[in-house]
Amino acid sequence: MVRTRVEVQEQTEVGDALVRGLMRAQLGLALRLALSVSAIIIAIPLAGALFPGLAEVTILGIRLNWIALAVVLYPLLYVAGRLYVRFAEQAEREFIGVVDDDTGSS
Repeated sequence: MVRTRVEVQEQTEVGDALVRGLMRAQLGLALRLALSVSAIIIAIPLAGALFPGLAEVTILGIRLNWIALAVVLYPLLYVAGRLYVRFAEQAEREFIGVVDDDTGSS
């Protein structure tokens, strides 16, 4: 029987493949979140360029696109960070569930 915990601890080929799978899942998550955040960040000035009237709107003497960058950007980055941590921890819990699965042993 394959004991996955031992495979990971002894860094065998199987253990290495499991760890690489976890790292690949976390990298994929990071890239998807980075792409989403980048798209939103790019959309803010792009909206100002596409709709010139929107770029001219001011609130308390500050242009709306600058307010959007200041008010939307930081909460967006915070939420993206929280999502990454939540999903990365979920992937780690699933990895630990696979590694600690001792249902085959007596």
